[in-house]
Amino acid sequence: MKALVYEEYAPDDNYERILKLKEISDPVPKSNEVVFKVKATGLNYDDIWGMRGKPIQIPMPHISGTDAAGEIIAVGEDVTTIKVGDRIVSHGNISCRVCNACTDGREYDCRERKVWGFQTGPLWGGYCEITHLPEVNVAKIPDNISYEEAAAASMVLTTSWHMLVGRAKIKPGQTILIMGGGSGMGTFGIQIAKLFDCDVITTASPDKLDRCLKIGADYAVDHRKEDWHKEVFTITKELGKKKNQSPGVDIIFEHIGGSHWNKELTLLKYGATLVTTGATTGYDVKSDLRHIFFKGTNILGSTQGTKTELEESIYWMSKGKIKSIIDSVYTFENAANAHKKMLKGNIFGKILMKPD
Repeated sequence: MKALVYEEYAPDDNYERILKLKEISDPVPKSNEVVFKVKATGLNYDDIWGMRGKPIQIPMPHISGTDAAGEIIAVGEDVTTIKVGDRIVSHGNISCRVCNACTDGREYDCRERKVWGFQTGPLWGGYCEITHLPEVNVAKIPDNISYEEAAAASMVLTTSWHMLVGRAKIKPGQTILIMGGGSGMGTFGIQIAKLFDCDVITTASPDKLDRCLKIGADYAVDHRKEDWHKEVFTITKELGKKKNQSPGVDIIFEHIGGSHWNKELTLLKYGATLVTTGATTGYDVKSDLRHIFFKGTNILGSTQGTKTELEESIYWMSKGKIKSIIDSVYTFENAANAHKKMLKGNIFGKILMKPD
């Protein structure tokens, strides 16, 4: 089969130099594994981190790809819940399943946890024609969800659901700020917050504001403006009057990091919550602690989510309440261009790739 392989790092982001389509052996399932033909895959920032060799070095030769959807073509002898012909999507959080965290339903806290397609290998990820996963790391997808929609949702929908529902304990009627609403994470964050009947403010670049409103945001603010946070606070004042509440935000959905951090802290109500993951624009931030201790702020870290959360969010997709927003689709042959586009950030939703 064909697979998208690299055998050296590209700290200069020269993807053309390292990404090669190669013939490798078809996988044979272990007793607890399934093998599936890949129909669509989704790009993530961990693909770029992997090719840079930062913040961690990864197994070589390497196949990236954490999000993959496809059709089962073989199963191991101990597999009981998945059969040949099933349509599935990956749950890329591979954990030991037996430690205290895993048995407590917190497999994302497992000390043995690895992100499939990022930390796994050699030659084990989703960017290939045929791949394999443990039975516990795939979820069935309903017939009314396409492979493309499922692949676009796999990691980012699960992560977004875990951030807002699992970690921040979102409640109907709250005021939610979704940072980076035009990203894959942001588009799902907006929709989850509206599913819970919240007032949703989002930030995005100017060309994405109208599209954020179309997918459900109530307000959209240009975060490239120096004083974007003041505009957000003005909106919360209006909402506070309508609700007979104090101004400010109940939950901030944060995944971009960088220079916005302290501005975000100023927007939180007393006792409010900021939940963060990813930090795609920078993780080295300075915090004004007064906005944390004086207001009793909850700062929550979050990473990926459980298989149950993937299945819950996929259920709401099947009911038409959440939709995957797909920016563009590339073939494996054009993988370098796909990754360059993601790096530039001029996207709305998810970038996908297909074997052909």
